[in-house]
Amino acid sequence: MKKVISTNKAPKAIGPYSQAILSNDTLYCSGQIAIDPKTSCLIIDNIKNETSQIMQNICAVLEAAGMNTQNIVKCSIFIKNMSDYDEINEIYLQYFKSEPPAREAIQVSALPKNVNVEISIIAVK
Repeated sequence: MKKVISTNKAPKAIGPYSQAILSNDTLYCSGQIAIDPKTSCLIIDNIKNETSQIMQNICAVLEAAGMNTQNIVKCSIFIKNMSDYDEINEIYLQYFKSEPPAREAIQVSALPKNVNVEISIIAVK
């Protein structure tokens, strides 16, 4: 079983993909960047605000699927500049007080819309 998960509380897809797909009890969330869904503006004034907006977007998609951050089992973080790693972690940690998911952080040369960070997740009910 495959179900498209979509919410107007997270940014619309900027390409031919879904915000998330629920297959059986597993949610595969597309990479989120720091687009404010209310204004469609990018939040890239600083890395902490950018990361915070991304996590809010992820939470909105999770909520649309009947889940929350405790359901996340895997995160992938794509970072343009690894020197932002510690500041990203400061915000990220606020969403995972205990038992954080498995994760990788990868430095990349470019991201959509020239953002500094993109995060994708996998969650399980």
